[in-house]
Amino acid sequence: MSSQYLVAVVGAGPAGLFGARELANMGARVVLFNRDLKPGGLAEYGIYPNKHTMKEGLRRQFRGVLDNPNIDYYGNVTVGAQGDLSLDELRALGFDAVLVTAGAQGTKWLGLPGEDLEGVYHAKDVVYSYNKLPPFSQKQFRFGRRCAIVGAGNVMVDIAHFLIHEQKVDEVIAVVRRGPAEVKFDKKEMEHVIANLDLSALDEELVRSTPVMQAVGQDPAAARVSILEALPKADPKTSETKFRFEFLASPVQMLGRDGVLTQLEVEDNTLVLKDGETKARGTGVKRRIDVETVIFAIGDKVDDSFGLPVEWNEFIKSKEPRFPVDGISYESTIEGIFVGGWSRQASTGLVGYARKDGTNAARAVWQYLQAKSPSAASAEAVSARLLALSKPVITKDDIKRLEAAEAAEAQKRGLEEFKFASNEEMLAAIGMIETA
Repeated sequence: MSSQYLVAVVGAGPAGLFGARELANMGARVVLFNRDLKPGGLAEYGIYPNKHTMKEGLRRQFRGVLDNPNIDYYGNVTVGAQGDLSLDELRALGFDAVLVTAGAQGTKWLGLPGEDLEGVYHAKDVVYSYNKLPPFSQKQFRFGRRCAIVGAGNVMVDIAHFLIHEQKVDEVIAVVRRGPAEVKFDKKEMEHVIANLDLSALDEELVRSTPVMQAVGQDPAAARVSILEALPKADPKTSETKFRFEFLASPVQMLGRDGVLTQLEVEDNTLVLKDGETKARGTGVKRRIDVETVIFAIGDKVDDSFGLPVEWNEFIKSKEPRFPVDGISYESTIEGIFVGGWSRQASTGLVGYARKDGTNAARAVWQYLQAKSPSAASAEAVSARLLALSKPVITKDDIKRLEAAEAAEAQKRGLEEFKFASNEEMLAAIGMIETA
């Protein structure tokens, strides 16, 4: 019998990394499994590329986590029904507990006609692509002159930022289900795009929305002030792209010719008060907007094929947890399996939130472990099983070599940061495969 608990953590984003650190610091031996080669998850592949200081600060913290001798790291290993290891195979390796922090890897669509047209995308694919996450980094996108983004949060603003500053398209239209008083983005994020905001179009939208807003007690003038709060600190303009909002509109369908998107049909909404909450309700009035690209920034869902039961885009949590933390259930409905971060609640909060949730999930796991004796499982047996896979498996030492290779490449090219855009390039850079 081992005297040390052996815990599997699936997913090495902020929730997984900080959860692993918490468990390792309490004395568990932790094996981190990661689908990507590099650790970091959305902190590596979801933050806008030019936020170098923020990203480097996070990477430094992640390096510190992986330096813990109680943590093993295996990248390029997928867990799930179609993965290198199914959840059952992972459990059969004898772990005392499994913490799932694999994020929300599923794609949330609304099930509308025309979602399969060329030019219709999900925000996650676009964000992953410009952040150079394989295989999304190799995908071809059709960003036309007029692009609609469905959503009103920070992801919508990030994609508008990319379309305005990098693609320099003619027009970006944010299609928002509710009204001007209910946008979800932060003022700080808005600073990157507000120089391109079409102010006269915004005022026209506010005039159009005013009767609906006033009927539910909202103040159009206050909404305008709130939306424009970022103006004094606006980033300088780098393109002539017009950025505007289309409020109180829900997408109904995408229309196209020869498999290629040409229009987005929306239904006009009104607002109603229900149980003290403002809800959008369709009016039946529909209209069409000429666009060549539609990007859905409507949140994410967990991966249905992972191996845990799913309901409402989330893994099902135990309604009566034995080991709640701060009144929250981190327990799946399967004995010994816990969920944290976006695997527990998709699309909620940023890095700080994921970090706290991963840490709390680890505390729930530790409480669970206290009621049992460590099994006879060994980290060496797990290592042997993984190294027998017919593919390159990335360890902590490989990550250090990869970081050094990318730093050298950045220096050579005179760039602040350089990333290899494919797994093949990364593996070749650290000598794990031959280049063609």
